[in-house]
Amino acid sequence: MSRAEEAPPRGHAWRQDRKAFARFPDSPLASLSSSLTSARRSADNLLHVAAEAERKLKAEGERIRAEFERQAKTTSTKLRASLQHLQPPIGEEWGDAMAGNPYAGKRRDRSRSKLRRVRSASDFRRGSRMLAGSSGDDEGKEWDLFAALNNTLSASRSPIAGSPYQAPSTFQDQARMVVSSDAARKLLAAPKRTIRTAKQTLENCQENLQSLGNLLQQTMAANLAVTPRAISYEAELAKPVGSHNTNFATCKELQAPVRPANQMESVPLDDLINLEGPGGSPGSDLMRGWFSGFLRSREIAEIDRAIRGDDAESTAADEQPPHNRPWGPLQQEAQRRREEQRRRRHSSLREPGRHIAIYTTASLPWMTGTAVNPLLRAAYLAKEKHREVTLVIPWLAPPDQALVFNNLSFETPEQQEDYVRAWARKRTGLPCDFKVAFYPGRYAAEKCSILPVGDPTSYIPDNEADVAVLEEPEHLNWYHHGRRWTDKFQHVVGIIHTNYLDYAQREEGGALKAKALAAVNQIVCRMHCHKIVKLSDAVQEMPRSVTQFVHGVPGSFLAVGEAKAKPAPEGAPRFTKGAYFIGKAIWAKGYTELLDLMERDSASRDMHTHVDCYGYGDDLEELKAASARKKLPLQFHGGRDHLDESMHDYRVFVNPSTSDVVATTTAEALAMGKWVVVAELPCNAFFKRFSNCLTYSTPEEFSERLRTALLEEPHPMSAEERRRLTWEDATERFLDAAELKSGERPKPIEEACDRLAWKAFNAFSGVEPLRAISGAGTNTRDNPGNLADFMPAVDCGGIFDNKARAAARSQRAT
Repeated sequence: MSRAEEAPPRGHAWRQDRKAFARFPDSPLASLSSSLTSARRSADNLLHVAAEAERKLKAEGERIRAEFERQAKTTSTKLRASLQHLQPPIGEEWGDAMAGNPYAGKRRDRSRSKLRRVRSASDFRRGSRMLAGSSGDDEGKEWDLFAALNNTLSASRSPIAGSPYQAPSTFQDQARMVVSSDAARKLLAAPKRTIRTAKQTLENCQENLQSLGNLLQQTMAANLAVTPRAISYEAELAKPVGSHNTNFATCKELQAPVRPANQMESVPLDDLINLEGPGGSPGSDLMRGWFSGFLRSREIAEIDRAIRGDDAESTAADEQPPHNRPWGPLQQEAQRRREEQRRRRHSSLREPGRHIAIYTTASLPWMTGTAVNPLLRAAYLAKEKHREVTLVIPWLAPPDQALVFNNLSFETPEQQEDYVRAWARKRTGLPCDFKVAFYPGRYAAEKCSILPVGDPTSYIPDNEADVAVLEEPEHLNWYHHGRRWTDKFQHVVGIIHTNYLDYAQREEGGALKAKALAAVNQIVCRMHCHKIVKLSDAVQEMPRSVTQFVHGVPGSFLAVGEAKAKPAPEGAPRFTKGAYFIGKAIWAKGYTELLDLMERDSASRDMHTHVDCYGYGDDLEELKAASARKKLPLQFHGGRDHLDESMHDYRVFVNPSTSDVVATTTAEALAMGKWVVVAELPCNAFFKRFSNCLTYSTPEEFSERLRTALLEEPHPMSAEERRRLTWEDATERFLDAAELKSGERPKPIEEACDRLAWKAFNAFSGVEPLRAISGAGTNTRDNPGNLADFMPAVDCGGIFDNKARAAARSQRAT
């Protein structure tokens, strides 16, 4: 069948395939086909440009050759015309010499000043041959006089050896002068120079084409599993041109390799340059066929990869023999550097192979939000095996453990690690195979917080320093002296948990403390973090910040809510207890607001509403005394896990705190299917969308919402509400919020200012007396030699700390 007869059926098949792709414009195969179409068109354009350049080069060569021939002919004509006007001095002596008289030279006295010695009889032959060869046959005959003259002169000199006779050479000197004149050289210089340049350009092009061919062959042999087949012009032109025209009927044929990729034959350079294809341009069809095979092989690989999925691709890569792998040590190092540069411009925690270190300011068994939420974040981030997660928690000395852990203590960090991992596995049901590292800390009772000792960045090896998640970045860096976080880690994200400004305002001189603390918080977060994530807008404004609630609830709380959503047997109520509040027993954690609201509620109604309170803290005894003095219906039970079975039967969770950023306990209560009564504040904006959330703005509304919740059954949660509370959804929100785009990195001037601020702050925090005065503690600048043997000094805090708490802590320690 001829080429013209075979083309229409293939074109019809191509159109059918294009219609099939058009039915699914958003499918991966359609996107792939569109990408390969663009690539094919670009390749065709490159081929057209190469063919056009080759045609122009050939035309230029022909033009130069014709110009040279024209100039050579013109020069020859001018020389012949000049020589014809010369009159050689043929006289009596020359006539005798040409007649063969051997003694003709003795008849007249000749001086050497008038005659030159003739060097050789071949001089005139050389000029005759040169001039005769540059002209036609008829024109060359008129130069036979030179040959006859040379022969005659040679014959006349040969019988007399050593004769002083020398033939006149005026005619010869004139001819040689004309031939070798500067005018002739100038006429021939330009064409010769052009020829040399064209020749050198051609040699350079040949070398470049040879290098390009070798490079392409090596790249194809290393990276392509399908080897381009031998080019058949008839078949190639009959097939639809372009990768986008490939139909599924030819997939099997295209996938079959002719030979292994490492045995691919090279294309000779002469064939690549001189081969005349059907298109008429040298090598164009050969290159078109090569690109066609290349693009079709890549298309088949992409289609096969899309069908098998990512797991099949990774499995195939793992099973590939080492000698066929495309990357060697040098290529891997170059790829690693390119990836590092790309990450510095755009960084996402979803990228495989990331090392994430989560630093927190508290740890279990202290049941506080900054201990629980970072632990659960590490567990759910480590759920994906393509990233490595390390949880970095503070290690407290035994005296501090007694103050914080409520009769629990650990002799070594390994014991605490086992406790933390076991609790996380029980709470989440996940393997929790993340790493756990420790940095030294001390409990500052005057701040009700744990402060780092030394430089926490040194407890992560430099080869694992990729991403740092700072839970409470301002808290970690109030007294930080050491390496800058953004210098060690490529991507640093801070998560604001606590409204420390509200805590400061509650103390003596609170307004001044709050302003100073706000400035320090902004400075340390700006110079140590690439991005800040605020859980809500209840906290102060931070540089480079976004607002997103990135905490969730473990599945165990949702399981309690599912069980409580089922109807109770025989019409009994699903919840048998009233209202409760759970939180750390300090005034700033909502107990001030709770006592005020309960006092007003008791005064406005004859029947008091009873509320149970759970939690340990430094202000527990004061809270009990204040409640008893006001005769409030509050009962304090100490600390208890929110997931304890005794907490399941409560119907209403009350949280009047105004200092929380976002209360984790409120999310847990919603997951357990309870009513929650919270204030109308930015910290509760995430919970307002739930059907079981009741908000209030005044004490009267608080009493009304509490009474309604105690009388009515909570609504069963919808599937969407359950999804928003899960840690899986919270992890996705965190990965989105923590993504660092190229435009979000600090500008050079900002980076210079941040570095200058860090140098000044680091110099200030390196002075031990200043650290002690500001509240960091004594001997806390440097890392201790042995973590397990670390013992902090007992002090009464700094000039801005709560003196009463510091004194009480010192008294308990002694």
